[in-house]
Amino acid sequence: MTIELRSDTFTKPTPVMLEAMFSAEVGDDVFEDDPTVIALEQKTASMFGYEAGLFCTSGTMTNQIAINVHVKQGDEVICDALSHIYLYEGGGISANSMASVNLLQGDRGRLTASQIKEVIQPDNIHHPISALVSLENTVNKGGGAYYQLADIQDIKKLCIENNIPLHLDGARIFNALVETQESPLEYGKLFDSISVCLSKGLGTPIGSVLLGTKDFIKKARRVRKRLGGGWRQAGYLAAAGIYALDNNINRLKEDHARARIIGETMAKLPEVEEILPVDTNIVIFRLNDKILSSDYVQQLHEKGIRAATFGKHLVRFVTHLDFTDEHLEEFQKRVL
Repeated sequence: MTIELRSDTFTKPTPVMLEAMFSAEVGDDVFEDDPTVIALEQKTASMFGYEAGLFCTSGTMTNQIAINVHVKQGDEVICDALSHIYLYEGGGISANSMASVNLLQGDRGRLTASQIKEVIQPDNIHHPISALVSLENTVNKGGGAYYQLADIQDIKKLCIENNIPLHLDGARIFNALVETQESPLEYGKLFDSISVCLSKGLGTPIGSVLLGTKDFIKKARRVRKRLGGGWRQAGYLAAAGIYALDNNINRLKEDHARARIIGETMAKLPEVEEILPVDTNIVIFRLNDKILSSDYVQQLHEKGIRAATFGKHLVRFVTHLDFTDEHLEEFQKRVL
């Protein structure tokens, strides 16, 4: 038995999800003529209280499209130094939008209104225009840390006062929501755009949905086309997203519970120096300085456990719907 914990993107569609995909009614999405894609976009937008949505191949694409619509060449994006949009999207902010970034040091990737207020650029030709604030929830590099709604409300108030749009990289937004018990509709009131990933904890094979106003999504659709993101009978994939939104949200709590047990298990090992707080489905731990994460991950691989390096001495596990109690029990036997 191989125990796959590198990412929650390794999940495979269940038989019932595949059945929904194969029976989907499809059209041509470039012509906005795929009924299942339209249904997914409308469903996701409605959940968060938005006017419209745009189905794309990945969270990287939805994030980069959103940034491109929000900013102009030479503008600045304010985000945390751990942000996925900065670290893991191929330099897309500069390559796609010719914008710069103002990186802040938050709490495990979470920013506060006071931090953002300090770096908003004055109206001076020597400085870029602070054109966008981007948050990530949950924070991948922060070990699955999530925001409290009150903190986001403070940031939104600041953004309104300074006429700056607020974007959310919601790659694992539902992992946050099942913990806080907050409504997606509350988030829709706070962000000018949200990227919702379907291929992580929700278990679809591919896809993210970008949410915003009708005008914003119209502009986003043009950017998607320019990036080569137009696709045809995408309804087969959209059907998986609809199934996931209907069936795979509440069960995320199971992933979180198993992740906490993994954290407790790893804390018993002498080579583990520190475990980041396990808030959702991500476990990040620090090895002692004598052990490289690359060597340790290889040792785990030899035991049939797949993990990801996350720094020189950092290792990451991510639980998901294909990681069961049976896998957890076997994991504990192999590492202890």
